Amino acid sequence: MSGTLLVLAVFLACAVEAVEALTIVLAAGLTRGWSSPLIGVGSALAVLAVIVAIFGPAIGHVPLNLLRLLVGALLLIFGLQWLRKAILRASGHKALHDEAAIYQRQASAAQTAARHRRAFVTDWYAFTLAFKGVLLEGLEVAFIVVTFGANQGHLAAACLGAALAVILVTIVGVLLKKPLARVPENTMKFVVGVLLTSFGTFWASEGAGADWPGADRALLVIIPGYLLVSLLFIALLRKRQPATSAPDLGPSRTEVTS
Repeated sequence: MSGTLLVLAVFLACAVEAVEALTIVLAAGLTRGWSSPLIGVGSALAVLAVIVAIFGPAIGHVPLNLLRLLVGALLLIFGLQWLRKAILRASGHKALHDEAAIYQRQASAAQTAARHRRAFVTDWYAFTLAFKGVLLEGLEVAFIVVTFGANQGHLAAACLGAALAVILVTIVGVLLKKPLARVPENTMKFVVGVLLTSFGTFWASEGAGADWPGADRALLVIIPGYLLVSLLFIALLRKRQPATSAPDLGPSRTEVTS
């Protein structure tokens, strides 16, 4: 049961990150040509593969209880951040994440940036834009894959969930050649926030010495519990007048200077 939930959580989390990375890569490729962005994507994937290859097996040597305590605490922090933003968006107190607007912003910046050649890269701006976009989003994917996989002893299953998400998003993106604005990304982030928070609570408590009734079947109670509490917060916040907010264009961390 926990293995299925693990793959689902990893798949959804990685799909969200893949959609955001795809938007950045499309903005670079469609406005400045594909050669340099694809080199940037390949370079970022190589760096991420090395990170997973190094830290995946290494984290498995940490004592299990300490590992669950540390990973559980990190997932709680990570998951609660996602859940908080999802609740604020669902209740109207924070603007929904808008991939189409993010694409337009990145594409406009790419169209006006100067073109410079460095080493084997003909367009350094496009290379850096794609590299940073894939690497920064991919680091979150790598964190989820390594921590989930090592903690449950199912690194291969976690990698499978991540690979399926990335492949699916890439195929759809290549076929459409535009950002996946219609993907229910905000709903997916809400679900992922609930799952990460639930797993974080479960593992951190086990690492601290708690003994859950029914072992991992306790997740069947923890997950609906967090879901109900989150829905309650959404209902309560909707009764309050939301502040006017601009569309969420995401962080500008992937923007670069030439």
